[in-house]
Amino acid sequence: MTVLHAPVGVRSIVTSLVAFFILASSIVFLLDRGQEEQVQMAVRGTTEEGDASNEECNWSRGRWVYDNVSRPLYNGLKCAFIFPEVACDKYGRKDVMYQHWRWQPHGCDLPRFDAIKLLEKLRNKRLVFVGDSVNRNQWVSLVCMVEASIPDDKLKIRIFNGSLISFKALEYNATIDFYWSPLLVESNSDNPIIHRVEYRIIRADRIEKHTSVWRDADIIVFNSYLWWRKQKDDMRMKVMYGSFEDGDAKLDEMEMVEGFEIALKKLTEWLGENIDKNKTRIFFAGSSPTHSWASNWGGEDKNKCLNETEPIYKTGYKAATTDYSLMAKAKSYFRTLEPKGIHVQILNITELSDYRKDGHPTVFRRQFVPLTKEQIADPASYADCTHWCLPGVPDVWNEFLYGYLVHQ
Repeated sequence: MTVLHAPVGVRSIVTSLVAFFILASSIVFLLDRGQEEQVQMAVRGTTEEGDASNEECNWSRGRWVYDNVSRPLYNGLKCAFIFPEVACDKYGRKDVMYQHWRWQPHGCDLPRFDAIKLLEKLRNKRLVFVGDSVNRNQWVSLVCMVEASIPDDKLKIRIFNGSLISFKALEYNATIDFYWSPLLVESNSDNPIIHRVEYRIIRADRIEKHTSVWRDADIIVFNSYLWWRKQKDDMRMKVMYGSFEDGDAKLDEMEMVEGFEIALKKLTEWLGENIDKNKTRIFFAGSSPTHSWASNWGGEDKNKCLNETEPIYKTGYKAATTDYSLMAKAKSYFRTLEPKGIHVQILNITELSDYRKDGHPTVFRRQFVPLTKEQIADPASYADCTHWCLPGVPDVWNEFLYGYLVHQ
């Protein structure tokens, strides 16, 4: 029998080509799998406020990178739904660097925001933000992030109904709501317009007025931090038990943080007894820092955050005036829901926001009350170092939310 052998040169070439294609296919497979796993690790890795993740990647740990190519995600001047208290460029802010910072986690990337994918995810669903004006800030951000993808103005509307503001994407039958409820339970601050009361009173056992508005939601994003902070050292609050109608009303005075725990307890009890774990996804936004004390980053307190144009670059920076303990308390209450199969996902946005002393409106916003001569002479006295210019920092909070909703 004659055995035909290919010439050595040809055989070597064929062998090399086969090996090359096997290697190339393996690399493509590993790259595709690696990208998928990176998203999964990033989603899993966004864990508890202030805690290092056990996973390889944690969205909440990273740095701000200046990016004037892919940021901002939308044009604030063209967003018809933006609110005047956060439309900083419209109200005269000339430095727009604050719009071009992108959050870059260590060791991974945030999923690229895609408004159409989010709207498809929200098709026939209702997402509700429940909280204070900072939560409304995040709501406005998300609305601006998606509305540009709906070019026909007839297919998007905004409706004001007391404490409830609704954005509707009609083509998708998707609703993104904001509901004013700054102290979670019923309180004397529930009026969305007139709520700046010196003494805050909550009703310890009353939350149903609020839950009736958002109990049917498919996705709920709560926040509650700012209104529990002391505005002065001796600030306290009152908690009401019973009702005047039933004649058993009782008022107890206590520290703000004690009131916060009472509100969390009531919210957690209600969620545990009423929420449909197979339908509703629940998020709780981390504490949004203020930047009213410039000495935290080496400035002078009298200036607050006025004229700041760049982030804080010190890795791991945490302002002494940012209270991380409130979120720790919130998590301890939400853990009690886990045995019932109800998971409350924390949006861990505190540290990344702490860096952004440059991101606030300061004087570049609508003033709803006429300024006094004294205020005009001292701009820092009325500078808003609490809310956030848009486009800006809350867009990243919503990139986190998008990552959970679309990639998990």
